[in-house]
Amino acid sequence: MVGPCLRGPTNMPRHRAEEPATPYPDHLRERVERYLRDLDFLPDDASRADAEGTDGLVDAMRHSLLAGGKRFRPVLTLACGEALGCDDRLLPTAAAIELIHTYSLIHDDLPAMDDDDLRRGQPTCHVVYGEDTAILAGDALFAEAMRLVCERQPGGDAVRVGILGELSRATGVGGMVGGQFLDLRAAGRGSADALRRVHALKTGRLIAACVHCALVVGDPPGDVAQAYRLYAQDLGLLFQIVDDILDVAGDEDALGKAVGGDARLDKATYVSVHGLDEARALAAETHARARLELEGIPGRTDDLLALTDMVFDRRH
Repeated sequence: MVGPCLRGPTNMPRHRAEEPATPYPDHLRERVERYLRDLDFLPDDASRADAEGTDGLVDAMRHSLLAGGKRFRPVLTLACGEALGCDDRLLPTAAAIELIHTYSLIHDDLPAMDDDDLRRGQPTCHVVYGEDTAILAGDALFAEAMRLVCERQPGGDAVRVGILGELSRATGVGGMVGGQFLDLRAAGRGSADALRRVHALKTGRLIAACVHCALVVGDPPGDVAQAYRLYAQDLGLLFQIVDDILDVAGDEDALGKAVGGDARLDKATYVSVHGLDEARALAAETHARARLELEGIPGRTDDLLALTDMVFDRRH
């Protein structure tokens, strides 16, 4: 199978400065923010009393969860729901995905992983609360994400099990955690295809899960679902390429985190493997391909288009 980097033209421009920026779907982000702020992580049954004394753990969870950001992954989930006509039923799953993403950031920032002290413009969880509490906060966020889906996701058992299946596949050995393991061992250095496979797991699987969970709820015809899956694959690829570019050419104040970490840890990235100019060209062709794939998706896709453009154009 030909890797996604090898499809499409290679002479795309670096930026779309000549085109007007597509507005970010802030109405979806605001829905996510309200939902996250209102989450109560303590049990709502008789075992609530047993959890007394865990306030420090919950504080650490909220420190990272409520630190802001564009909420790209849950917004993507809701934007897919808009196009499929089911966004009102996807909010618990969208929030669960943000909990999972936050858990991964807490663990990625640990000294044993990427050893970062700054995230979203503020000290990372382990800097404020200690490594032990940070590890537990990440563990708890993942567990609470599963509980959100089990207890709050509408649609019946089949929908809930389908979503849990998507999330577990996206985060396990064949997903985000496996990709992080391979990344820490520089498995992407062998070839351009090896790099693509590592980042498909580490970054792409969870981004794709945002789309796939919406498909579980929206249940579109097979050809429409396939169009979404192709789009999700390229969107995840685009996100990682741009992320690698920003780690080299980004502004630390705008990003809210340190730059140059990949080089410091001698990681294989799209920049280290392809060079900065070629990485920009790959981003441009992947962006163009994702936009083209959106044209084949029925329904309201303007917010999906906005997210696609934001990923390509982002500076933070």
